[in-house]
Amino acid sequence: MDLDINKTCCFTGHKPEKIKEDINIIKANLAKEIRKAIDLGYDTFITGMADGVDIWAAEIVLEIKEQNDNIKLICAVAFNGTEKERTPEKQEKFHDILGRSDGIEYMNRKNAPWVFFVRDEWMVDRASYVIAVYNGTSGGTEHTLKYAEKKERTIVYVNMNEIES
Repeated sequence: MDLDINKTCCFTGHKPEKIKEDINIIKANLAKEIRKAIDLGYDTFITGMADGVDIWAAEIVLEIKEQNDNIKLICAVAFNGTEKERTPEKQEKFHDILGRSDGIEYMNRKNAPWVFFVRDEWMVDRASYVIAVYNGTSGGTEHTLKYAEKKERTIVYVNMNEIES
């Protein structure tokens, strides 16, 4: 997949169980940061399709895409079948997002300990701008942010505590 790194943004963030803050505040501020990225000239967004921030970001991008067909959503999926551990409702949402996206990249055919790191690095390697929902806890989001820093990407942190105007 050929993407213009200077117009591509990716997301990183926690799964819902790691978030203690108000999810509605996070979603509102996430939408604001996505719109800011569009105002800066970003038109392609990559989501890692994990439950939580990745799915919320994808839904926001698809909503914006309904009014602006220049916007593209790329789904970076760690492995084929990753959604099978989710509830039927979340599986349906996952497949709906894939079906409405502009591209899907699978990192591996099956699960392996390294596939999520490969997915995260694949996204950062193709984006110059990273929108992050991060509360300081260790895990995949922390790894992605360290990798983005190493690659000298612009990182914007979503305010998790109050709605920004």
